[in-house]
Amino acid sequence: MTKSGEVKVLGWVSPYVLRVQIALNIKNVTYTYLDQNLKTKGELLLKSNPVYKKVPVLIHGDKSISESRIIVEYIDETWSSGPSILPSDPYERATARFWATYLDDKWGPATKAIEAVVIAGEGKEAKNAAVDKVHEILVLIEGAFKQCSKGKPFFGGGQIGYLDIALGGFLGWLRFRELIHEIKLLDPAITPELVKWADRFCRHPAVSGVMQTTELLANSEYGSGLFAKVRAAASTLN
Repeated sequence: MTKSGEVKVLGWVSPYVLRVQIALNIKNVTYTYLDQNLKTKGELLLKSNPVYKKVPVLIHGDKSISESRIIVEYIDETWSSGPSILPSDPYERATARFWATYLDDKWGPATKAIEAVVIAGEGKEAKNAAVDKVHEILVLIEGAFKQCSKGKPFFGGGQIGYLDIALGGFLGWLRFRELIHEIKLLDPAITPELVKWADRFCRHPAVSGVMQTTELLANSEYGSGLFAKVRAAASTLN
């Protein structure tokens, strides 16, 4: 049963916003996407998320819900028009939440550390060390994939689940970073199962239409600014 009320997503080219879009697509929920300027922060965003003043925000009728993982759980509990996103088993549900929290704690700092050493011109050795830290995270996540998937295509088993969405939201920016830094983060020699999972995930109908391309990210304000900083740093080394 689909709950009544207009659905809107306040967003930007963010991996966390992508999580919300994928969850809504899995549930076959029609929604309106409203791109936000995070520098000026319009009235609707400030009214809908007065505490953190950031995206994503899900507006469902007269209710506003913030924070991507909380929104995904709300979507799963509100709409039964598609498959369940969170596992029904309490232990499996707790395990998925644990690894999603781990990703949100570790992924951002680890990937931004690559930018920091590149822009600071700290050299190849420092860059490789930062990349190795990301590989360490992905090796652990590959172990989680083997545990959660039980030999099936996704963390959620036969279908995309909570942890698929948590990790999958990062794939667009991961590939963008691979491009601009000339590195390999998802490496078949290190995490072969995650490489195959990422391909399946991106081809899924709930994902393919909203997955952020490297071209889109390169043309975004944040992506173009980051690309310019990386190129400037590279030019000082030549």
